[in-house]
Amino acid sequence: MPQLLLQLFTPFFFFFFFFLLPLFFFFFLTLHKNHKKVEALSSTTSTTLPKAYPLIGSYLAFKANINRRIQWLSDAVLASPNATFTFHQLPGQTSVITANPATVQHILKTHFSNYQKGANFVTTLSDFLGAGIFNVNGETWKFQRQVASHEFNTKSLRNFVEQVVDAELNHRLIPILNESQSKTLDFQDILQRFAFDNICKIAFGFDPEYLTPSLKASNFAKAFEEANMISSKRFREPLPIVWKMKRKLNIGSEKRLRIAVSEVHEFARKIVRDKKKELEEKASLDSADILSRFLSSGHSDEDFVMDIVISFILAGKDTTSAALTWFFWLLSKNPRVEKEIIKEIREKSEGVRVYDEVKDMVYTHAALSESMRLYPPVPMDSKEAVNNDVLPDGTIVKKGMSVTYHVYAMGRMESIWGSDWAQFRPERWLERVAESSSVSGKWRFVGKDSFTYPVFQAGPRICLGKEMAFLQMKRVVSSVLNNFRVVPLVSHPDFISYLTSQMKGGFPVKIQKRVDSI
Repeated sequence: MPQLLLQLFTPFFFFFFFFLLPLFFFFFLTLHKNHKKVEALSSTTSTTLPKAYPLIGSYLAFKANINRRIQWLSDAVLASPNATFTFHQLPGQTSVITANPATVQHILKTHFSNYQKGANFVTTLSDFLGAGIFNVNGETWKFQRQVASHEFNTKSLRNFVEQVVDAELNHRLIPILNESQSKTLDFQDILQRFAFDNICKIAFGFDPEYLTPSLKASNFAKAFEEANMISSKRFREPLPIVWKMKRKLNIGSEKRLRIAVSEVHEFARKIVRDKKKELEEKASLDSADILSRFLSSGHSDEDFVMDIVISFILAGKDTTSAALTWFFWLLSKNPRVEKEIIKEIREKSEGVRVYDEVKDMVYTHAALSESMRLYPPVPMDSKEAVNNDVLPDGTIVKKGMSVTYHVYAMGRMESIWGSDWAQFRPERWLERVAESSSVSGKWRFVGKDSFTYPVFQAGPRICLGKEMAFLQMKRVVSSVLNNFRVVPLVSHPDFISYLTSQMKGGFPVKIQKRVDSI
């Protein structure tokens, strides 16, 4: 007790009681007076820029739209000149939000060295992600990327599709769907389990057996989701000092985060220790997974490697499952597209290896790209300016300011996608092969540059697993649609996002055996 009292009277707490409490009082008094007014306006002025007030900036509008902040910020940035606006919140929290491809190229490539994972970003996610690849800069980031890149060659990708993904499909996913035709399934949960097993196999050489017929709850999965959610919500606090105080006092959401992160760390440490033991007992492994490569590189510090494991789980578990969740929902609303995909699946040549077959699914690739245009797995991403800068449209960026590129908004820009941008139309990614060609009449995929379509990031940080993700998703689509109809039980699901996007409340579906023919 004396030690606790001593802590309470540190300069930190004097600062809180004598400066911040009066500020909070003023702030919430203003909030109380204006909340109903702003809430009413939020539904009628969603396509105008948020109004900024002295001291509190646009926090009132942000608070009124907190549950739909992705869509609200998308509306605002699309209503802005040059698809870029400066967003004022509380003092010291000014940021730039953009959907301008030229600005995206500026921050992700041309001036890459000036836009890094800033101190605020790193600190906010450090408890969860530590020094993993998504939360570091400089040489630490370069090292992790270089080691991981060896796992994404053609041989590894072929092995991933033909052995890892197919085994999970044939022995787990398809049998589970076969046995669940009279039940309601949360297909989002099923896809997350599927992706989790796959990333653990390919990255760590470890099978967690998360996708099983019982669909038993996992303490790790629950803890991982809790850590993801609470860490993400730290960014929404008007003052970072609030969550930092809660962490220091070990109360509320920060107490839950500490417990969740402890569970995640325990799981990741076990993976690392088991792999170390395996490497010690065997002179050479049959397959060099990513974890083995890191441990063999001389970096055997347990905490460092544990952070790498957690980052790869986040990348492999939540991104592809999010993309597939929205894809299957969109297909249910667009039977024409579903019919075209099934036609492509059933036109595949006999005797062609699975890898080559999946790689050549051009229409399905376009449909997945179109789905992620509308519902990107990572709808926004931010960088922090190392030095003062001026963006291509003339927007001034001060040192320490964050610049957020809004992927969700970019997928809704009429200037890029045309007046029919709201339609789910895979053909916008395709063109017919010329008649003079030996494969005339076939579709050819025509991609967008990564600064116009930064779903997989762009520049030096572009996603290493992009091709692996497409191969996995196309193989899942092929196997599921060839055998089943996925019938959603929700008409208008809500798009939400933590560190990655999700369908709020899950994706309840009925599975029906497919009996139709093309």
